[in-house]
Amino acid sequence: MSIDRKTIVRRVLAVIRVLILIPVVASGALVSACFSDGSSDATEAVGSGYVDDARIINAPNAEPGSWLTYGQTYKEQRFSHLTQLTRDNVDELALAWTTEIGDNNMRMQGTPLVVDGVMYVTNGWSVVYALDAVDGEEIWRYDPEVDRSSVRLACCGPAHNRGVAVYQGKVYVGTFDGRLIAIDAATGEEVWDVDTWIPAGLGRFNVTGAPRGAAGKVYIGQGSSESGHRRGYVTAYDAETGEAEWRFFLVPGDPSKPFEHPEMEMAAQTWGGEWWKYGGGGTAWNSLVYDEEFNSLYIGVGNGAPWPREIRSPGGGDDLFLSTVVSVDVETGRMNWYYQTTPGDNWDYSSAMDITLGEIVLNGEMRRVLLQAPKNGFFYVLDREDGELLRAHAYTDGITWATHVDMETGRPVENPDVVYESDPQWILPANSGAHNWEPQSWDNEQGLMYFYYHDIPNFYSLDETFVNTGVYEIRERGLSLGWGEGEYRRRLEAQADPRPESKAFVGAFDPITGQYKWRHQLESLYNGGVLATTTGLVFQGEGTGNLVVRDSDTGEPIWSYDAQGTFGSSVMTYQIGDTQYVAVLMNGNRTIDLGGSVVVLKLDGEAALPTATAIEPAEVPEQPDDEYSEQLVTQGNELYHAQCASCHGGIGIPNEVAITAPELRLMTLDTHADFENIVINGARAERGMPDFEDALSSVQLEAIRAFIVTQARQLRENQ
Repeated sequence: MSIDRKTIVRRVLAVIRVLILIPVVASGALVSACFSDGSSDATEAVGSGYVDDARIINAPNAEPGSWLTYGQTYKEQRFSHLTQLTRDNVDELALAWTTEIGDNNMRMQGTPLVVDGVMYVTNGWSVVYALDAVDGEEIWRYDPEVDRSSVRLACCGPAHNRGVAVYQGKVYVGTFDGRLIAIDAATGEEVWDVDTWIPAGLGRFNVTGAPRGAAGKVYIGQGSSESGHRRGYVTAYDAETGEAEWRFFLVPGDPSKPFEHPEMEMAAQTWGGEWWKYGGGGTAWNSLVYDEEFNSLYIGVGNGAPWPREIRSPGGGDDLFLSTVVSVDVETGRMNWYYQTTPGDNWDYSSAMDITLGEIVLNGEMRRVLLQAPKNGFFYVLDREDGELLRAHAYTDGITWATHVDMETGRPVENPDVVYESDPQWILPANSGAHNWEPQSWDNEQGLMYFYYHDIPNFYSLDETFVNTGVYEIRERGLSLGWGEGEYRRRLEAQADPRPESKAFVGAFDPITGQYKWRHQLESLYNGGVLATTTGLVFQGEGTGNLVVRDSDTGEPIWSYDAQGTFGSSVMTYQIGDTQYVAVLMNGNRTIDLGGSVVVLKLDGEAALPTATAIEPAEVPEQPDDEYSEQLVTQGNELYHAQCASCHGGIGIPNEVAITAPELRLMTLDTHADFENIVINGARAERGMPDFEDALSSVQLEAIRAFIVTQARQLRENQ
């Protein structure tokens, strides 16, 4: 990585500024107070991003103005004790600075970290930025040069990344093409780069979650369980060397071969059929939480793949460890306990949602608890020591797949009237969950969890070929879900009851009583996570593009800021000197050419958003004059939405994620002429368009093009 003179000067100035500010950072405590175990030299560490376990553990008291880890501290409560921003002055918030770090198609899902006056943040392609947290000026950037053809592995659209870990003087990032990289926090120079993929995990995968650093190790899982053959696992790497210390698999492999560890032999007894030929899924794509009190790592495990258990594991049982919280000893990599939220997952009800650690008085006894609201619609309270289920209340009124959780067995009671294998139907929640990965905020004193969820139905059915033949072939490109698609699905939907209404809510939830202190409906179905504060504020970036502040007592909005883009990430806050800041990542806006950005506010901020000019809708070019049969176009419709829509967007079908790839109805005649070279031969692989040589035949490719051309002609006629 080349470093110019300006960058060197910026680094020197940033370190000098941090040295000056150290006495008044956050609460006024010296950073050296954080290193209570004597293992770190605070003088050498200042400004270099040196963070160790003791500093993170002591941060709530010693430096509440910092944000040292993905979830703020090891407990991942995302609750701020800073006091400058209150109900009385929040309306004086204004833009402090904004820095564009992505293009106008970029999906921004990360949480910025602030350490010693420096903000560390990533964009969708896993590029890491170190910014001056006071003014947003770039100190350094590190580009891992992600293989953009790795988009072919993605379950949920093109590039996204949830952030970094800062630990022991390094910044760690998991990349979209599956690597884990350590970067010197002070200089931005690469220290090491390891490929997290191993053949025993079957197919390659993306990494989109934020790594975690603790106990001398860095932990990372992976995603993309629905794309090809995937078998989930979590790896602990030595924080200094990048050497793998241990690996915990989350789905058993081929039982004819030795199991990697005893837990896999146990888990294999709960699977049916020949699951290992499908991979099984179970990737840990988001939640990894370290508990210093038990020296354990909690792993939130994802869904099964393919989704229907009748395909994946016929005649099986619980399919461990799908949709499970697993506690693992960080020194040995062996399991302490597990709790499965959705045995035999059949709906993509992942438990990879954020995990929060806290303390609750229950029946007169203080319990150290783990809190999670996974996709399936129930909020779980578990004892951290042994995984005992303490509470399991529905957090949404829109659950149809199950009636309740049986507290005697700890298992959800499935609704016998909601069986999509024999009766295709609309089911709540959808595969996007009632609550997805968007972060929650826990007020430990009041015992309230602030979070947003949505009631969105999904139409579930089995794959048509599987229904007719009993055979299902895993796709190696695009998604391989195992459910009905295309015209087959549309026919089934037409015969079913009407689609239930979709809604979204934000609320303050009591996980002991299962009641909301307040709950309000949101305008947008898809929104960002929340941040609550001790001064009675709840921040949330909404899908409308507004950063909204609510009163934590009532949930009523008291202030909002129109940032011009859209939000799908989390909100954090930090303090430098006597100034408190609020920061959030904003998605790009392709309608006004606004790039993905870091947006930071403070009281009486004087910055202004960049002037954005509306982009006129592109005119559809002249299309080929080929004639296509109705049958070919219908086939192309199904193939397009199976293989192309996750990146290029659905045509006539709403998309849940931001679309970052080109609109194919705008292809020119030259692009049409080169279509096979691009799609089959990978002529544009370096730009993120993978080859589909082993996924599509020439006949199938022509069917897709027929559908695109037909749709483009209709759009052109309407312009």
